[in-house]
Amino acid sequence: MTLVQTQPRSADADPMHRTAAEVMDAAGPQVCDDMSVEVALAVMAAARTGRLVVCDQDGQCTGLVTRTELAAVRDSSDYTDRVRLRDILGDHGSFASPVTTMAEAEHAMRTRRLGVLPVVDEQGSALGVLALSR
Repeated sequence: MTLVQTQPRSADADPMHRTAAEVMDAAGPQVCDDMSVEVALAVMAAARTGRLVVCDQDGQCTGLVTRTELAAVRDSSDYTDRVRLRDILGDHGSFASPVTTMAEAEHAMRTRRLGVLPVVDEQGSALGVLALSR
């Protein structure tokens, strides 16, 4: 995976006009969408992270899952050990491009009630993530 380098910015630049590439965090662990919920939770624990970028067999980003989401699935009455990440992914169309402005990304995240938004390149590979500050 190639990370996008951030550009130097002036102190007086409007942060909402900066692009996703300038402010994104590293994507973190990436896992395949055929992984079970239990294994994904174990990967999160080992990596000491609260989220995983989920990719398909071709390495294209299909979404992002959080520890909270996975714990809710595991604790539900419908849960079985056959549930895979692809079965629980929410809004598959929620991605930002590296040139998306922070204003656009923040609007999309608030509208879709997302705390984290993957940043993907033209081929669908995850470059990083954007997180709303609290």
